[in-house]
Amino acid sequence: MIRFWNAGAQRIFGFREAEAIGKSLDIIIPENLRARHWAGFNETMRTGKTRYGNGDILAVPALRQDGARISVECTVLPFHDEARQMVGIAAILRDVTKRFEEMRALRRQLSELRGS
Repeated sequence: MIRFWNAGAQRIFGFREAEAIGKSLDIIIPENLRARHWAGFNETMRTGKTRYGNGDILAVPALRQDGARISVECTVLPFHDEARQMVGIAAILRDVTKRFEEMRALRRQLSELRGS
């Protein structure tokens, strides 16, 4: 459930704070990736461990309110209670769509050059 939504999240995803707070992350997760996302989330909450908690960056597709698919990178910050049990996760997200598309175009050009 989304508990915090700032102006940056609104700019990236198009949802106003009132439209996002209290909703499931499914509003920004593409349908074909939801099962995988929630399996990973539930495992992280169960074990208290994540591959992305040590500053590693997770790159994934996401959805804007208008249905457009974008590319985001996120850093995950787990929250623990006094007993060291995981109680939640925060994610810092960046829209990297432009960079992703530029890299894809460069790879395509390189592939074409190698093929000629």
